[in-house]
Amino acid sequence: MTTDSSQRTACGESHSRLAEWFRELRAPLRRFIARRRGVSSADLDDVAQEVFLRLLRYDREELVADPKSYLFKVAANVASEWSMRAQQRLPHASSWLDDLIDDVDVVDNTERVQRDAELDAALTTLSPRTREVLRLHFHEGLTREAIARRLNVTQRMVKRDIVNAYTRLRFVLGETDHRSSLSAHLSSVKENRV
Repeated sequence: MTTDSSQRTACGESHSRLAEWFRELRAPLRRFIARRRGVSSADLDDVAQEVFLRLLRYDREELVADPKSYLFKVAANVASEWSMRAQQRLPHASSWLDDLIDDVDVVDNTERVQRDAELDAALTTLSPRTREVLRLHFHEGLTREAIARRLNVTQRMVKRDIVNAYTRLRFVLGETDHRSSLSAHLSSVKENRV
């Protein structure tokens, strides 16, 4: 039991001596580390803390004749290790964070998703042939003539399907802005939605 209490007393003395060194030498140690190459000013406190943590783990302090010299030698080694690790890390700058920002406006995206859902629902009210005519016109960019040939119908039927589709979609979507708004909606719809 006496060995446990003597070890605790020695440990307590060691910690109080280390705390005294920390108070006394913290500012000179930070200046010393700041002069070392490879340690940024943002890392000064981290390196200093690492130095004191290493001293905490050292259990043979009676072998240290000159604590200040020993502390600065440990600091030089830690700063050197820190510098080597920093060279292996990828460099970064706060300006890189700007590249991570998504340019998508949440409100615009939400409105677009809502419009697309409304358009999907409105397109289901059209006949299958009319939906196919719209798909061929907007997604494949075919002319009325090409659509007529592909579907084996007359150009007049294709034109009628497009006009009727516009009329029906405007009614279902409740839009008063004619061609431009509807065309924008239809152009943004993906091919598999039509």
